[in-house]
Amino acid sequence: MMPGLVLDTYDQSERNAMADAMTVMEPAFDPVFGEAWTLPQLAGVMMMPGTWLTIARVDAAPLGFALVRSVLDECELLLLAVDPAWRGRGIGEALLRDSLRTARRRGITSMNLEVRASNTAVHLYEKTGFEYVHHRPGYYRGNDGQLYDALSFRIDMLA
Repeated sequence: MMPGLVLDTYDQSERNAMADAMTVMEPAFDPVFGEAWTLPQLAGVMMMPGTWLTIARVDAAPLGFALVRSVLDECELLLLAVDPAWRGRGIGEALLRDSLRTARRRGITSMNLEVRASNTAVHLYEKTGFEYVHHRPGYYRGNDGQLYDALSFRIDMLA
């Protein structure tokens, strides 16, 4: 893990944590794809039971975040983002691995995610042990009106 990196997890609508996530949200998601969420969208999901938000910080500055929602013994990685200026330093991997540890501690046995097929994060998910499940042609519509394929991945955490 990157020296000085701190990961803090929040289980409810913690205003400062959501503000930190929003600080990363806009620069982390290319506006062409329309993947960034608004604060009301984030707040709405954070109010749901079984949802947690992990913020990655160095010297209190937010550098990335992971948002996960669980139902019973399954969960879904809804968002994973790292500020572009801090990419390539293991922050995304640290957030992903921490999310998996948190899920295991909560008795969750599998994690699912969906990602745009052209997203470079696909490599990270495969490297971390996620397995390809399904291809969805034209699943996402970007802000430019273009359709983008999605890939579904899953990891079982029974071991």
